[in-house]
Amino acid sequence: MSLDRAEIVHANLRRRLAHADFPAGPPPTDALSPTQAVGLFRAACLSRALDRISRDLQRRGQGFYTIGSSGHEAMAAIAASLRPTDIAFLHYRDAAFQIARAGQVPGQTPCWDMLLSFAASREDPISGGRHKVLGSKSLFIPPQTSTIASHLPKAVGTAYALGLATRRRPRQAALAPDGIVLCSFGDASANHSTAQGAFNTAAWTAYQGVRLPILFVCEDNGIGISTPTPQGWIAASFAHRPGLKYLACNGLDFYETFATARAAAEHIRARRKPVFLHLSTIRLYGHAGADVPTTYLPVATVEAIEADDPLLHFARQLVAAGALASTDALAIYDETLARAARVAEDAIARPRLASAAEVMASIVPPKRALPAPPALQSSARAALFGSELAAQSEPQPMARHITWALTDLMASDPEIVLMGEDIGRKGGVYGVTQRLAARFGPDRVIDTLLDEQSILGLALGLAHNGFLPIPEIQFLAYLHNAEDQVRGEAATLPFFSNGQFTNPMVLRIAGLGYQKGFGGHFHNDNSLAVLRDIPGLVIACPSNGADAARMLREAVRLAREEGRVVAFIEPIALYAMRDLAAERDGQWMTRYPDPAERLGLGEIGRYGEGTDLAIVTFGNGVHLSRQAEITLGAAGIATRVLDLRWLAPLPEAALLEAVEPCRHVLIVDECRRTGGQSEALVTLLVERLRILPARVAAEDSFIATGPAYAATLPSVAGIIEAARALVGRNQ
Repeated sequence: MSLDRAEIVHANLRRRLAHADFPAGPPPTDALSPTQAVGLFRAACLSRALDRISRDLQRRGQGFYTIGSSGHEAMAAIAASLRPTDIAFLHYRDAAFQIARAGQVPGQTPCWDMLLSFAASREDPISGGRHKVLGSKSLFIPPQTSTIASHLPKAVGTAYALGLATRRRPRQAALAPDGIVLCSFGDASANHSTAQGAFNTAAWTAYQGVRLPILFVCEDNGIGISTPTPQGWIAASFAHRPGLKYLACNGLDFYETFATARAAAEHIRARRKPVFLHLSTIRLYGHAGADVPTTYLPVATVEAIEADDPLLHFARQLVAAGALASTDALAIYDETLARAARVAEDAIARPRLASAAEVMASIVPPKRALPAPPALQSSARAALFGSELAAQSEPQPMARHITWALTDLMASDPEIVLMGEDIGRKGGVYGVTQRLAARFGPDRVIDTLLDEQSILGLALGLAHNGFLPIPEIQFLAYLHNAEDQVRGEAATLPFFSNGQFTNPMVLRIAGLGYQKGFGGHFHNDNSLAVLRDIPGLVIACPSNGADAARMLREAVRLAREEGRVVAFIEPIALYAMRDLAAERDGQWMTRYPDPAERLGLGEIGRYGEGTDLAIVTFGNGVHLSRQAEITLGAAGIATRVLDLRWLAPLPEAALLEAVEPCRHVLIVDECRRTGGQSEALVTLLVERLRILPARVAAEDSFIATGPAYAATLPSVAGIIEAARALVGRNQ
């Protein structure tokens, strides 16, 4: 007999159906009508057929890496218990769910659609040939590329967005007011720290009486790749969590699964509270691809699992219910497999992606025809700002500019929602969000629990229902706790959905160095490398208050109109900076710009017209370089300081034009020498202008607290020394 477990399962299923040789199990109930039950059986058979076909396509070199759904076919019953407009963030083994949901919506062709995905055809209606993913815009199933728990925070955020929309419905709301969120995952993934954070956030939120209509479905097949889940672990972990109702059902019993899921959905829809549904399943074949379960499980164990094939259990119940004869069940299985095989031959003949341009076409989402909200009338602004209005005509430090810009933006756009640790009544660690909660209320300035993954998950979820989130990460170093929510979720969604789903947001992060007496590395992180290599991400870093306000407005426009994810890096040391050349000169403060003014993506700042030397820098480096410029000018070195402002994508055209007349270029990068912006800038100048620049960058070190707070960072003296050496004037 072949050692291919898929062939063994297939042969056993056909033989046992032909002889009505069924495993023992509970009888059917009246939860499903005969028509419903047969429809779900067809969906389960198609899911199984697609697994077989995908394995065959891989052997022929016409299919690519895939994870099968065999053993998890009861998810078809979960789909039947929900509405097709209930957004679903699916586990990668949930093909049966998508197929069953497609049966609820007229005009769907799940077999064709999913085989196009398996074949990596550019006509694949969800990813455009970029990945084998479950997903459908018309079925409210955003694609998930891995779902090792990373989708749980945004599922919780989406559930919160449903509750928030009942109080403040966005103009671009996509989800039904009485909808619920489905989020499924495996038993091994339930142990992931990301998942645990999401469960805690859901329970923490619901415990306080906040609406959170989410159905967690844990598909417990007892093993994570090759590591068994301890028996009883999921029930012991989740049965008694406060704020989280626990239900369980047998995934080998489609009738019980449907009834339990329907009860869960009714509970959630009525009470708007989260439910954890523990669905026991089995996993047929190996984990994925060529994985062979008998390499890490005894053959007897594998054979016992295979004997409990869910299709055999379902067929037994259908026969007992008088809905179908055993031979009819076999005929449905064979016909489904034959049809899928015919469709597969057409799918593999369809065109595939062939060029880098085709692959990258969906990294940046297509622009949306969304008009900008109207500007506030002067009387409304006066009432909103009160006594602060007069202060806007006087020079102010950066922090006040950001506060006022957020105020203007939130007043003109009711879809904007802020969220983060301590941003409400306290106004954030540095007071940047002070008064915003009083002005706009707790629904729009949300104090979150202390969990960066949940903060970003909330933002991702709000974006799924038409809000424009502006999450805050309290310090740059804290982003590392949650960077995959930006990298693996926000940035990949438009890419793997061919631009159909987006995560527009403006992520505010207080960061960089030069704080004199506070926090060391954890509050003075000078590395942006984790953000710089995320495709499609926009990184903004202002150096002064007026730029900060104008750039923040552009960041919001990019999110609103283009669906972009923007990381807005706010240099902490410049929040309160007032002076430039001398104490109390006030030259670093600026007047608050008119609310209509923006600094477009790709516009750089330019100070001075000298052609002896161009200093290319950003953030704190602008302040240091402007100070150095004074000394260099006095020494006869005509200098211009160029403020990048936008770190990704680099403003290449504007920068090259600005440096071309200059004889020398010095890069001042407050980030580390390795992985900092200077590496890309040197490459750009060498490749495009054949200019070999010098650079002053931070040491490859963490930042210390105390007197040595700036010892590893660029300094005014260091910039002057490097500039003199570069131009050959060691005056």
